[in-house]
Amino acid sequence: MTKLLQNKVAVISGANRGIGKCIAETFAENGASIVACMRVISPDTASWMNNLEDKFNISVNPVIVDLSDEQSVKKSIKEVMVISKKIDILVNNAGIASGALFQMTTGAELRKIFEINFFSQIAISQGIAKIMVKNKSGSIINLSSTAAYIADPGTLAYGSSKSAFARATQSMASELGSSGIRVNAIAPGVTKTDMFEQMSVEARDKLINASALKRAAEPKDIANVALFLASDLSSFVTGQVIRADGGIS
Repeated sequence: MTKLLQNKVAVISGANRGIGKCIAETFAENGASIVACMRVISPDTASWMNNLEDKFNISVNPVIVDLSDEQSVKKSIKEVMVISKKIDILVNNAGIASGALFQMTTGAELRKIFEINFFSQIAISQGIAKIMVKNKSGSIINLSSTAAYIADPGTLAYGSSKSAFARATQSMASELGSSGIRVNAIAPGVTKTDMFEQMSVEARDKLINASALKRAAEPKDIANVALFLASDLSSFVTGQVIRADGGIS
């Protein structure tokens, strides 16, 4: 079977757990070498990266980045450029959750969430896009969320940051398209990750019961959408936000 990402290089943020980890595994299985961006490399993560290299005969290069630190973000972009002069795919996956009612959300919390979930992701995209523009090709995939569209109580900061990212995706696509770069977003619904465990059972069940498929997503469900957007199968798809939410109406 032909590998959809053979000989491509993918930069993935938040690659050491949850959806990001599954995307890295799925891309590696399909022939892509991985630049795995994360805040900390544990012994287990180092072993996981080595196993990916051995199993799929690709390279995995780790890059340490703290998305709450502007200087760390700038340094990480330079490191990526040293690793490879050709970046085919960028997956902006890293992010943090926040749960507080509107009247209880502080300015400091809002700034923290936007710095990690939006501002730093834009900065990384600007840096990587320079490489893609030179090569006249690339696919950028932004991880938004259905929280951008479903205004449940307590989702002001997180939902607003993800809504901003979805909107930014459209501007990025419009401006980068002439350079052969496609930009799309995925808006997952309830997905079985660390954030899933942080949600209240009531909130999880409400969203699951509102979906057509009546289940939470597995990380692989989201990774498969990312694979489609990263590959040539989606060569005429750009500026889109794909809701992978099991059919929430």
